[in-house]
Amino acid sequence: MSEDRTRQGIVLMILTTMVFASQDGISRHLAGEYNTWMVVMIRYWFFAAFVCAIALRQPRGVRAVARTQRPKLQIARGLLLAAEICVAVVGFTLIGLVESHAIFASYPLIITALAIPILGERVGWRRWVAVLFGFAGMLVILNPGRGAFDPYALIPVASAVLFALYGLLTRLASRTDSTATSFFWTGTVGAVVMTAVGLPAWQPMSAPDWGWMLTLCITGVFGHWLLIKCYELAEASVLQPFAFFHQIFAAMVGVVVFAEALRLNVVLGAVIILAAGLFALWRAGQADT
Repeated sequence: MSEDRTRQGIVLMILTTMVFASQDGISRHLAGEYNTWMVVMIRYWFFAAFVCAIALRQPRGVRAVARTQRPKLQIARGLLLAAEICVAVVGFTLIGLVESHAIFASYPLIITALAIPILGERVGWRRWVAVLFGFAGMLVILNPGRGAFDPYALIPVASAVLFALYGLLTRLASRTDSTATSFFWTGTVGAVVMTAVGLPAWQPMSAPDWGWMLTLCITGVFGHWLLIKCYELAEASVLQPFAFFHQIFAAMVGVVVFAEALRLNVVLGAVIILAAGLFALWRAGQADT
């Protein structure tokens, strides 16, 4: 029975990555037509409504879910994720989905590197080697010193760092707060800050693009619901390697929908990063890290 649940969790995780990849494609389209802040703001409104709806279904209601022992930490998490989403969407519009996700795939390695100073975790030499290989893969993608370096390629690097910091603070918050509490603060803090930034930048949107905006919001809620179901069915350590399908599906959207090119250095760098990341995740589950 547990094996069946694990298989179901893996299938749902792959489906989740497909949903998130489609979101990235829609975000790229909308941010190419309108400003990023407004697009992310509307997306967060639906996200906040979703987390509030989940909180209302809890036995003791919203007040109990919102109660946290570390409000400053939870606010910092919410701000980091909102900033990361904005930076990522800007990267989609400037350098495309293929290259953005190839670089963004390095975030588990950044988490590994920063886990020592932030969480006090021990990282063994094998995972340090994986981190070094991952950053070598990033250099292959960035291609510095070859006359083809694009400074915009540093945008997904910043996105990966922000998401890694968000992940580390989420681990830190989990020591005192429940998953439901962290999820609630993620959605509400992001909605508040993005409303403050996005409302002054409001732009009229065409009817077809409102349809895409609605699709983006619905898939966002659906994707997060799927993610929750994944972790109900299987352990995070089992599911995490399959989360890399997000990069693969997003690249497919970039190539098929937006006619992005698959440059050799980007493919090679992405393979190095993914291999290093999978190895680091595997070692993290071993007794000798």
